[in-house]
Amino acid sequence: MAEVTITLAGRDYVVACADGEERHLQQLEALMRPHAETAARASGGISSDRTLLYLALILADLLDEAQRNPSTGVSPTLLDRVADRLEAVAAALEEDLQTA
Repeated sequence: MAEVTITLAGRDYVVACADGEERHLQQLEALMRPHAETAARASGGISSDRTLLYLALILADLLDEAQRNPSTGVSPTLLDRVADRLEAVAAALEEDLQTA
């Protein structure tokens, strides 16, 4: 069994994990880090327990949002570009039909 040290809101936590899972836990730590800083500010630095509670609430809110609005995996910018191109193709086809 491996161990990974995760640092959140200025505190170190040693977490046991299956061998080979260390990198995954480090990636999860990186995902939580900016939210942990927000949680620390929200808790006023009162206690690490309160900071972790705020962090859990922030992450639960993000999870809830993701479950209610699943991503299509395609960026809105890309969808806008595709829509613009399709409109241009439609306009060109209409023009071709009118001149034929």
